[in-house]
Amino acid sequence: MDFTFSDEQDELRRSVRGVVERGGGFDELAELGIASLLVPEEHGGGGAGLVDMVPVLEELGRALTPGPFTSSAVFATVAAKHLGLDAQLTSLASGTTKGTIAVDEQGHGDPIERVRTRANRKAGRWYVTGTFPVVPDGDRADWCLVPARTQFGLQTFLVEAPRGTPVESWDAARPLARLELDERAVEPVGPDGDHTPAWRRIVDDCTVAVCAELIGSMERANLLAVEYAKARVQFDRPIATFQVIKHKLADCLHRLELSRVGTHYAAWASDADAPDRAHAAAMAGGYVAESAVFVTGECIQVHGGVGFSWDCEAHRHYRKAKQADLLLGAQGWHRARLADLVLTA
Repeated sequence: MDFTFSDEQDELRRSVRGVVERGGGFDELAELGIASLLVPEEHGGGGAGLVDMVPVLEELGRALTPGPFTSSAVFATVAAKHLGLDAQLTSLASGTTKGTIAVDEQGHGDPIERVRTRANRKAGRWYVTGTFPVVPDGDRADWCLVPARTQFGLQTFLVEAPRGTPVESWDAARPLARLELDERAVEPVGPDGDHTPAWRRIVDDCTVAVCAELIGSMERANLLAVEYAKARVQFDRPIATFQVIKHKLADCLHRLELSRVGTHYAAWASDADAPDRAHAAAMAGGYVAESAVFVTGECIQVHGGVGFSWDCEAHRHYRKAKQADLLLGAQGWHRARLADLVLTA
């Protein structure tokens, strides 16, 4: 199987890199049609899959690009696709709205199983009560998709203008908000029946997207460490010549390349709806987040004290990795899920 990118995908990568290197963000990416890449063509988007989005996310992670791209152009778009929300897909493609999703609640483990938010119907209207402590861009999105328990199982509701309360985030490029819903009037969306399978697929695809971001972040951190090791002189020679530094950099490259292959395969498996799609997503989620923490941490170790200063971006990549590991289930749950999938096959 060929895991190299096509000429078109490489050109897409170069376009995104050009935008972020000159300080451009979501608006410029939207003008180029990149923010609507995942939206089906019939709704005005690019009709692309996760594989096409991977180089985009890698570049955004590499540059620590701030903005709502991942929450809206990926998370909200993926959710709208799997739930069949035509109106939301059209608005995302046109750029008239930005969306997000709220999934993670308090606790640990399976993010879908631990959803305790409830919805009830009164006088012909639906109302939702629950708390989501970390919603990406939950304070600025135009709408938010929320899963909630009902008598019919897990259903999906559209929260207009969520206006969550901003909370501290380790990753400055991914603002988070606490969304507290207390009998909030909402609109039910999506197909009839239980939405649990759809939300599991949403979490899987969004996990792969986060992994793609982390690939770019790891790549940049590894490059920073290599360049610093070549330039930093100790005992009259570059520290890159010391065996312990060589071992650190080799371990980082090993982790990076395994993470890259696993993420690319998981993206392809999702697009192809391969039989092992869930296995691939769980494998990526369990390995890449752990590796990102390791690689970015070793980058700081190679830099020494300067790695923690604001003059060096090494610690920003570490903070990104630590924050990403807490989203959509965390690495421990993904590994446990993979074990269950393998043992029950």
